[in-house]
Order: sequence, then structure tokens, then C-alpha cells
Amino acid sequence: MPRRKVPSRRPQRPSAPRIRFGTAVCALALLGTVAFEASPSAADGSSWDTASEAGPWVVRVELPHRQAAQDLSTRIDVWSLSHVDGHLVAMVTEEERRQLEAEGFALTLEEEHTRTLRRLGTPLEGQAGGIPGFPCYRTVEETFATAEGLAQSRPDLATWIDIGDSWRKTQDPAAGYDLRVLKLTRGSIPGPKPVFFASFAIHAREYTTAELGTRFAERLVADYGVDPDVTWLLDHHEIHLLLQANPDGRKRAETGILWRKNVNNDYCGNTNSRGADLNRNFAFRWNCCGGSSGDPCSDAYRGALAASEPEIQAHQAYVASIFPDQRPDALDAPVDPGATGVAIDVHSFGELVLWPWGLTTQTAPDHVALRTLGRKLAFWNDYRPIKVTDLVLADGGSADFYYGELGVAGFGFELGTTFFQGCTTFEADIVPGNLEALLYGAKAARSPYTSPSGPEALGAAVAAVRGDGSVLLTATLDDTRSSTANGIEPSQAITSAEAFVATPPWAPGAVPVAMAASDGTFDGAVEAVEVLLDVSQLPVGRHLLYVRGTDASGTTGIVDAVFLDVELEPLIFADGFEAGNLDAWSGP
Repeated sequence: MPRRKVPSRRPQRPSAPRIRFGTAVCALALLGTVAFEASPSAADGSSWDTASEAGPWVVRVELPHRQAAQDLSTRIDVWSLSHVDGHLVAMVTEEERRQLEAEGFALTLEEEHTRTLRRLGTPLEGQAGGIPGFPCYRTVEETFATAEGLAQSRPDLATWIDIGDSWRKTQDPAAGYDLRVLKLTRGSIPGPKPVFFASFAIHAREYTTAELGTRFAERLVADYGVDPDVTWLLDHHEIHLLLQANPDGRKRAETGILWRKNVNNDYCGNTNSRGADLNRNFAFRWNCCGGSSGDPCSDAYRGALAASEPEIQAHQAYVASIFPDQRPDALDAPVDPGATGVAIDVHSFGELVLWPWGLTTQTAPDHVALRTLGRKLAFWNDYRPIKVTDLVLADGGSADFYYGELGVAGFGFELGTTFFQGCTTFEADIVPGNLEALLYGAKAARSPYTSPSGPEALGAAVAAVRGDGSVLLTATLDDTRSSTANGIEPSQAITSAEAFVATPPWAPGAVPVAMAASDGTFDGAVEAVEVLLDVSQLPVGRHLLYVRGTDASGTTGIVDAVFLDVELEPLIFADGFEAGNLDAWSGP
């Protein structure tokens, strides 16, 4: 009888409380090079001695009403926004500060943010790599080198794809960058496969984003064949990562300039305010709804035309090439529940998970399903899940394009509590939870509008093989694992569970084996389940065992898996000793 080995499972990450910096919106402006001088002093922010000081500064602005936030979002560089207590934090020039005070806004200096602002662009002593002052964040070139290295070292899993050119490269082939996507999947296993797409650093100064995407890629490649979930995911799904969606702008931001947009010099030319906001330039309902600016020098400038920028042309074309069009054009047209695909555009900051619409306060026709998946994602990173317009109106954005144009479940992440997150916080707080959130999004790509509302399978494990060639498979099914930061997701009792040996549930020839509730009855939203599986006919090698559950709503959730290693049983002689153990044999 074959002998099996059972590897340990990686631990589940607990949901932990965080200190939040209000409810924040991704940065909205670009006001030029920072003067690195001493911070101004202000007792209450009402008047500052600016005779010897040069801005900009970071200030807190008290909001008299909600509309004030929308009005200011296209005028000044908003860093964070809280509708709960009615304030925003923004970077302002001296002229803007005086104008806001003249309009009656109360301002208070944010000293810590201002000090951080004025240190940008300065390397740490002895720093040899990374963005100056932030060695944990790889530069554009370092990001590309890592991705290319993954493709070279694991060509069976990774492909480094040129999808188009940055604005600078369209002007001069010797300048600028190629836009590139790292595609991860086990190429020898045929498709079609559901697709997960993620974009990073479309706003150049948001340091955390591209590094998170690069860490995600490294984890997937390193854990293939080690982590059972990563293994089935790369076997049966495709992961596409646009690690630097705005490389020209990021290169400017790496020098310490607060760059947000691309570098298109046709807009506000020859200034540090030039370019288009790429996250206002997507073609779906572009310039429809007052959520962008027509001023070429504005932080939220939408570009001359829908998808006018080469970065967005490449971005849109690539996304359209990997996802089918699954949604009619009308705003109120729902997606078929069987639609596939998840796309996440990763930004900073604000600790948020966002879903469409951003262009209108009306809810999307698939709002309930999007909210469910958003709450599931937010369970992992412990962020606040909200609809985009619960924060601010924005048209021409990425998530609206993914969902509105193609029917893909589109989301945005806002990482962390500042644009220039320190490396200690990034490593300890941002990376762990958001890697898990991205992994969950990739797993959900097969059925994003249904499976997230079903019970999540987790903790699959196998016990020692029995003498009759059977093995005990156990797992937990949980219908409650959602963020409660902005409402409670409905949960139902588990009604059934299934196991699959070697072949995943969606593959031809998959045979379900009913699992039982460990306590004898399916009657709770969280259930331990088990089954004794006959694995005596499995060939020698490593196999995956899959578990999934169904709840009282009839919804089947996302699978969990565990490895089962089948090895040859040692040869047993009649007198009981094992072959190879010659010390135990005394002769015939």
C-alpha cells in the first residue's frame, strides 16, 4: 500500500485592528517641485509667518458641507478626505492657502506630513538601491529587472509582455519606457482560464503600489508547488500584472517631485504640472459627469479626448484582449451571473476597497455582488469597503472601465495611510494583508459575481493514510468571513460540502465526493467537515485534494486545497523487517 506524506498548511492571517487616517481619497493634484525648507509654525493654522518660508505645505481643511470636498478635489491637491468628521488633508501652495482662507475655509498645518514632504528625494546614508529615502520600493528599472528575471528563471510560469509605449517613448524611441505586463500561469496546462488583472502606479507618486504588485508576483512564483492554493491558481487561472502603469511619471516621482500624471508636454507644457491624469482618461463615459477637470494644469485633467494617452490606449487594449465583453453598454444593464474576471487598480492611500460606479451616485446594476466581493477583499486587508462615489465623484476611471465596458468585476485599492509610507509600516502592515487580498481576488476570478457570497473553504488538511488506502480529509467552511467596517454581509447555514481528488471541480471528469459535518449536522454558518477518501489508486507523486461548500442560498463558494504526496511503500519481508534496514536482519 502506498505511503502518503502531508505537508503543513500556511497559517491564515487574522483580521487585526488598525489606526486609520480618516477615509482618504487618492491624491488629486500636481503642484510642482517641493522647496525643502523648514516647516512654518502655526498655532491654529489661521495665520502663518511666511516671509522666510516657501511652500507648499500639507494642511487640514475643515469642510462646511459635503459638496465642498467635490469642489476642492479639482482645485487643490487633496491627499485624504473624511466625510465622517468633515475635513480633508491637502497640499497647498502659498497662493492656494491664501485663496482658501479668503473663501472662509479653516486651515491647520499638518506638521508631520509637511516634514515628510520636504525630505523627499534624499537617499538614506549608504542607500544602494530603491527610491531615494525609501529602499523598500524598487525603481522602474528595478521593477522591470525583477519581472524579467522571473520570466527568465521560470518560463513555464511567467511571461514578460510588451503591450505598448509610454508618452515619452512615442516622442522618442530612445527615451521613455515600454509598458509591460507580467503574465503568470502554468503554460503547459491548456485553457481557457479565468483571468485576474491588476494595475499598479498609474498615479506616479504612490510608492507602495508597484512594490506590492512585484511582491505578489514573486510570491506566486516562489510558492508554486509549495503552497497548494497558489499551485492550483497558476495551474487553472491566469494572473496579469501591469506593474508600472505610468513609468514616465514614476521616474519623475522617484526624484522627489510630487508627480501624479503622465508627462505629456502638450498639456500645461514645460511645467511640473504638465500631463494628463491617467485615471480620468479611460474611455468609458469619459468626461460625462463632472468628475474630472478640463484644465490642462489641473491634477485631475482628463486629457484632450477619451483614451487620448498612449498609456491608457495600451492599458485598455490589453485588458480588452484578455477579457471577453460580458456587459451591454447601458448603465443599468447587469452582467450575467456566470461572468468571469476580476480587475483591481491599486492606488494609495486611504485603506479603502472601492467598486463602481465612480461616475454617478446611482448604484451599479450588480452593486450587491460587487459589494459582497469588496467586503471579502476588505476582510483580508482590513480596509473599509465602499462605492467610489461614497468618497468622491470621478469619471474616466479604471474600475468603471473594467466593469462598465467589459463586465469584469472592477475594484480599486487605496493602500496605507500616506503616499510616502515608511518601509517599516509597508513591510509589517501593508504587504501581508494586501497579498492575501490580491490572492483572494485572483481565486474569485472564475465566478466573481456568485462564489464570494458562498461559504469559503479553508484549512484543508489530510491525516495519515490508513491501511486500507484511505485518508481522512478535513476542512472548515465559513460563510461569515467579510469586512464589517461598512455594513454586515448576509450569511447562511452551510448545507453541503464536497471533495475532489486530483481533478478540480470545474474540470472535465471531476467526481464530487460528499463530505459530512464533523458534528453530524449541517446547521451553522461555520462548519467543520470531513470525509474518508479512497486514494489507493492514485499514482506515485504529488496530488491536490479540493474542498468546496454550498450554503442555504444554493451558492457554492471558492475552493481550498491541500497537497497529498504519494510515495512507494517500503518492501516488507516475511519476517517483518523493511528493505534497506539491513541492521535488523540476522540472516536466513
